[in-house]
Amino acid sequence: MPADTTADHRLADEVWRTMAAVVFDNRDAWKRDVIDTTGLPFSRVRVLRRLAKRAMTATEIAEAATMDAPATSVAVNDLEDRGLVVRTAHPTNRRCKVISLTDAGRRVVATIEGIDDPAPEPFTALSASELETLRTILAKLTGN
Repeated sequence: MPADTTADHRLADEVWRTMAAVVFDNRDAWKRDVIDTTGLPFSRVRVLRRLAKRAMTATEIAEAATMDAPATSVAVNDLEDRGLVVRTAHPTNRRCKVISLTDAGRRVVATIEGIDDPAPEPFTALSASELETLRTILAKLTGN
């Protein structure tokens, strides 16, 4: 008998919203530490972290970082002025540029990744078994 996909989707939506709320409600201290350490607005940090995964066009950055085109342009210009990103010709489309991290940009990303981000208080209520289950589920969601 097929599963009730409507109920499955509602449950998935509910779990997603709850998971997002846990993250959003508990990341403020880490964000402040990142801003204080790097001296960068968090919008720039979001761009750098996405570029750490792969070089992108401005349109791809805007989509990945959920920014509009003007904000993306301002962020990329600022990061370029700081020597953290570089624009190069796109290999197959001369009308656009590919933006990638410089060595200095990779060092900033490494600094960001090294900033302590301890689990929030609600995680201490979970048993070791529950945390292992959560880790397994997250690995499945991220493809690891």
